[in-house]
Amino acid sequence: MSMVNQAPNSIVMVRPHHFTSNPQTMRDNTFQRSCLTTDQSLHAYNEVTNAVEVLKQEGILVHLFEDQHKDTPDSVFPNNWFTTHQNGEILTYPMYAKSRRAEYRKDIIDFLTDQYKVSSVTDYSFLAKENSFLEGTGSLVIDHQYKFAYAVESKRTTQSVVNTVCEQLKLTPVVFNAYDMQGTAVYHTNVLMCVATEFAMIGLDMVPNEQRRQLVSHLLQSYHQVIELSGDQINHFCGNAIELQGKSGRILALSATAFKALTAAQIKVIEKSAKLVPLPIPTIESAGGSVRCMIAGIHLPTK
Repeated sequence: MSMVNQAPNSIVMVRPHHFTSNPQTMRDNTFQRSCLTTDQSLHAYNEVTNAVEVLKQEGILVHLFEDQHKDTPDSVFPNNWFTTHQNGEILTYPMYAKSRRAEYRKDIIDFLTDQYKVSSVTDYSFLAKENSFLEGTGSLVIDHQYKFAYAVESKRTTQSVVNTVCEQLKLTPVVFNAYDMQGTAVYHTNVLMCVATEFAMIGLDMVPNEQRRQLVSHLLQSYHQVIELSGDQINHFCGNAIELQGKSGRILALSATAFKALTAAQIKVIEKSAKLVPLPIPTIESAGGSVRCMIAGIHLPTK
């Protein structure tokens, strides 16, 4: 096994100043609902501020960027437009919703290039013009240790782009299907599953039978304890968690909503290898994403 860390200790987060639940993404994101709170921008701003503080207390290095723009309602989810990798590569991605293509930020890429050892930046965003999409670690749940990339095929995740990216990153693609109770394709892989160092959480019920066995065998081959999540737990964002490396061990960052939906038995399994750190983000979750979506992990080598 390679000594590559699954859990990054530094991350990028974006604090929005004009947050709203994006009407352009509502059609295929069944997790989204119209936010009923007045002052939703203020609430979202405060939720990010609080999350950053909690993560810093755990010893995570948070690079926080502000977003003052009014035309980027989903900018709080930077994990979709870029990824970083242990070999020094940064990739940027083709986004499905037109409004989300305005989220690319050269200042973030420049900052990372300045602070970390970056060997190359590959831009795949042009593929959106060809109606091919891949939304970063929303589309790809990457097992950095065992070099697998899990991907649910959907409008936002085109198999040919998965293959191209995996070839570049020397990852083995595991592409499968997943549907909610209504038969709608799950819009992002990272709402369905989370791969940590020693365990994987996944909504297996949503995966067709014939693909389920293969999926579980990949997870077991890579020494992960499989924690099955129910459809209801997926709806409470239990799959949208991320393992990070804190100062006194690994932590699992997840939303307060997700934490409350886990069973005592599941918590016990997780706590064997990571401390649970729940973050209250109800306003942000109305936009259809949770803690995993808010965090872009930095896997780059340090200078």
